[in-house]
Order: sequence, then C-alpha cells, then structure tokens
Amino acid sequence: MNNYYQTNNQGHLIIGGVDALELAKNYGTPLVVYDVAQIRQQFQAFQQAFTNLKVNSVISYASKAFSAIAMYQLINQLKGHIDVVSGGELYTALKANFPTDRISFHGNNKTKEELALAVENQVGVIILDNFHEIELLEQILNNTSKRVSVMLRVTPGITAHTHQYVQTGQEDSKFGFDISSGQAEQALLKVQANKQLKLIGIHAHIGSQILAVGGFKLEVKKLMHLIREWAQKYAYQPQILNLGGGFGIRYTAQDQVLAPDIFIKEIVQTMRAYAQKYHLELPEIWIEPGRSIVGQAGYSLYTIGSSKTVPGIMPYITVDGGMGDNIRPALYQAEYETVLVRCPQAEPKQVVHLAGRYCESGDILIKQASLPQVEAGDVVAVLATGAYGYSMASNYNRVPRPAVVFAEAGHAQEVIRRETYADLVSHDCFY
Repeated sequence: MNNYYQTNNQGHLIIGGVDALELAKNYGTPLVVYDVAQIRQQFQAFQQAFTNLKVNSVISYASKAFSAIAMYQLINQLKGHIDVVSGGELYTALKANFPTDRISFHGNNKTKEELALAVENQVGVIILDNFHEIELLEQILNNTSKRVSVMLRVTPGITAHTHQYVQTGQEDSKFGFDISSGQAEQALLKVQANKQLKLIGIHAHIGSQILAVGGFKLEVKKLMHLIREWAQKYAYQPQILNLGGGFGIRYTAQDQVLAPDIFIKEIVQTMRAYAQKYHLELPEIWIEPGRSIVGQAGYSLYTIGSSKTVPGIMPYITVDGGMGDNIRPALYQAEYETVLVRCPQAEPKQVVHLAGRYCESGDILIKQASLPQVEAGDVVAVLATGAYGYSMASNYNRVPRPAVVFAEAGHAQEVIRRETYADLVSHDCFY
C-alpha cells in the first residue's frame, strides 16, 4: 500500500477512515477534507522531539496555513499555541474559546484596531515587526496600567532555498527589523525604554517549504551571535528564541522530507553549542509549523467535467474547482500529485493538464498529471492541499468556496459549510 494515502477493501481512497467517494457524494465537490489523525500525529511529533531532548519549548501552530474554529479547537486539545496574523484570525480564535495566553500575534502591518483587540483580550505575546507598530502599541497602552509581552521580529539576512515568494529571512524583505543595519538594536532600546512593554524574546522566520536543515542552523548561529552582543552591551538576554516555521512537506515524489525529530535535533544541538561557546543560558525554543502540520493531511476532491484533446498537444481534463480554491499553482508554480478516488492504485495511462474551471489560461492545477483512463463524473483527489489552499481561496468568477470536512476514525464532520449563491451577494448593496 502507498504510504502517502490509504485505500479500503473496495480499493477506494479513504481519508480518516472514510471512503472519499462517500465524502464526495455526501458533501459535494469541490471538497477539502482533512485527516485529523495525521494532524495530531504531526503536531505531537514536534512536541515529542523536544521532549526527548529535554528542552523547554513551545509548538505554535502558524494558523495562516489553515484557520477555522475547528482547527483552533483541535490545537487546543493538543495543548499547543497558535499564532495569528490578523484581527480576523484572532477573532476566529476567540470564537473558538482558544486560551488567549497561548496566542501570538504576528503581521507586518497590524492596525491600531487589531492591536487594541489583542491588548483587550490579553493575547500572550505581540510580535513587533516595525517601529510603526511599537508607536501604535505605545499609544494604546499610554492611558492604561497594562503591561504587554512582546517579541521583536528580526531579519537575520538568510535566504532560504525555496521560492522567492516565500522567502522571508533575507535583508531585502518587508518583514522584521534588519540586524545588519542596526534597526534591531534600535528597536531593542525603544522597547526597553517603555516599562509597559515586556520584551520576552526574539523572533525570526527564514521562509517556507524548507527541506534541508542548513538554513535553520545558520539562523540559530546568527541569532545566538546577536544575543551575545546584546548580553554584553545591554545585559539583556531573551528568555525565548522563536525560530519561526517553514518546515517542508512532500508534495511530489521529488520532495525529500526530513522528519520533525531530525530538524529539531539539529536545531537544538546547534543552539546548545553556541550557548556553551558564548556562555549564555539556553533560551526556551519556540517554533511555528503551519504547512508541516496540516499540509499533507489535506485532500481536495474534485469531479471531472469536460476534456479537450488536440492531436500533438497534451490533453486537458477539467475539474469543478481550480485557482479559486487552490491558487498556489497559478501564483508560484506549486506542484501536486493526483489520484483517481475510485482506484488510486490504478496504473497511469495518460499524462494530462489537470485544469480548473476558472476563466484564466493559468488555471492549471497540475501541468503534467499522471492518471488512468477517466471520464466525466469521476472524482479525483489532489494530495497534500491542506496548507494555503482554503485559506487563500477566493470567489473569483463568483464561484462559492468549498466545504471543509474533518475525518477521523471513520467519522466525518463538516467544519466549514459550502458557500451558497446567496452568500455571494449577501454583502452586495443596490445602487
């Protein structure tokens, strides 16, 4: 059996113990389905990796990968933290009754209203990205007696080996306080000068879909060097070092993925070595996996509709979804694999363009999809779509967004309802 997906005794794809054909029949397509057990296992694998190394740590789910009330409830069950990047994500977490002391608030352009919402609800830590945010937060706190825990997001000058759209650690980035120019040091002094701001840590993030540990080791080296400088000059050492996320997953057979324990072991060993070298206390280590928690646990189910065959040209097979529910292939050429739900282990007989239904030539989900012979009405599953698919979904062409289902132990539960045509016009006003 393929270790990337499972089948039942009828040979059908199953997700969380539920027949995917039945899921498509009961909830319609396009449909996003999460195997909840996979999410639990991956989150706990990160937790266990730190436990085995006897290091104080926090696993904070980067919820921009997939944000929903049910997802926050699941992370709460796992005793994890979450990070949010907008007032909307924060509001969703509040509606899920997620403990606010385990929420980190990210973002490179938080509004005054969003920061006020975070302060009002006693969010655990606000991660400051720029001087403007420091000023806004000071204005909010000015007429209160409140004290807020903050971290500084710094830019370590590291370019991760990934797509340029998801690199974030290089100096030429919209994110964070640059280290080499002295911005980070200026931010440190500004925050320390305000008694209502409690600086508990330093944060950095070097990119996404990272498949090698070298970038993380270099990140640790640069941050530990920074900590030594600040300890010597200002007698300040952060209690927390937040290394961000970016751990890669398997999208296609070409992706060679490292297990969480390998990443964590290398990170911890590197940090311990520099702590010893610089005579520093080992800080608590925080990481922010998002894609690596939900990515491979997600499946997108589509029904095949039209097809087009032109002699000498790769055939087109079109499904009832596309860039409206997964823009990643169009946005930065993300690659996926697909299987026929009724027989995922069938031998491929053709290579086709798996196209979407949207009115854009670039709406191709998979440029070269290997499939058996299929026909209109067949259901296919695109694998590993759990991260940044639904969360980046749109109503382009006025197409409703799909439903989302959690499947676990043979039971399926709808956690986001399919949008209706009425939903599409619910905010429209007559002229």
